[in-house]
Amino acid sequence: MLSETTAKVASNTVNKGDVLATARVAGMQAAKQAALLLPMSHPVLVGNVYVNFTIGDDHIDVEATVDTVDRTGVEMEALMAVTVAALTVYDMCKSADRTMTIEAVALWEKSGGRSGTWRRQGLSQPGGTASAEE
Repeated sequence: MLSETTAKVASNTVNKGDVLATARVAGMQAAKQAALLLPMSHPVLVGNVYVNFTIGDDHIDVEATVDTVDRTGVEMEALMAVTVAALTVYDMCKSADRTMTIEAVALWEKSGGRSGTWRRQGLSQPGGTASAEE
């Protein structure tokens, strides 16, 4: 992403409107609709969805956390939130910057459920992170 684009996002001067607010809502909606888009996924009672952004010089990191009290994990819901939020940033900024890429979407932490707690080891946490809690 060009530094001019991140500056526009940070100053809320992108022509299509408030990029981060729109991307946050899109990510929240995506987490709640994951079962409709992922054929082998099933509906889960999603409690809280948090979508946050960190603006760097030439990138925007997206992080999502999804909570549930359901009996199964919400990893796919968290990954869906991050991905759709990133796609929304791309969509809203594409007229100003065609060089953007979406990279390194990964699950970094999962807690609860039958499999217990899991954390990714050995790498620094890049943008596009997702965590799921039961």
